[in-house]
Amino acid sequence: MGLSDIRTKIADAAREAGRDAGEVSLIAVSKKQPDARVEAVLEEGHRIFGENRVQEAAAKWPGFRERFEGIELHIIGPLQTNKVRQAMELAQAIHSVDRPKLARTIARIAQEEGHCPDLFVQVNTGEEEQKAGVLPDDADGFIEECRELDLPVKGLMCIPPVDEEPSLHFALLAKIAARNGLKGLSMGMSGDFERAIALGATHVRVGSAIFGERPAEG
Repeated sequence: MGLSDIRTKIADAAREAGRDAGEVSLIAVSKKQPDARVEAVLEEGHRIFGENRVQEAAAKWPGFRERFEGIELHIIGPLQTNKVRQAMELAQAIHSVDRPKLARTIARIAQEEGHCPDLFVQVNTGEEEQKAGVLPDDADGFIEECRELDLPVKGLMCIPPVDEEPSLHFALLAKIAARNGLKGLSMGMSGDFERAIALGATHVRVGSAIFGERPAEG
């Protein structure tokens, strides 16, 4: 598969759902991908990318930005508070706002710098102990807390459990977003983005289906 195939599948899924394909942003997840593969996708004209780790993003994207205009970077992995300032300098969106301390840190730095990326609250829809994100029952309160800090919360993000039907989690995320007046839904990855689009995804995060499997580490 590749970028053009994924774009076609997104357009088909949107059409089947009665939606405009333009409502769905494709985030090419470039974490741990060799620079040559990322450059090839940039050469094809794609400009929206996702990174899990701020450190990797900082090493990779300033150089690409010198050569390619209009790059939009999204931080999609867990974010430590000591990496917030760097993340806000690099990224146009952060998808993993998941706890009050992180929200307060973003708000403080936004006040100092005079700007803030678009923010998505991560919801742990599967209530998995090992996974980041606010619990579904706590989501409304946390969203309100972020709004009281004047943070630009654009939507919600989730990563469904690997052994459960993702559509159930996408539907839950959409329900939480709707009752909080949020339009952004960051949900769906390589194996399930079409189901996510059917349930309202505005951002899908696709890595291996675009770039190929990540090289083995070590």
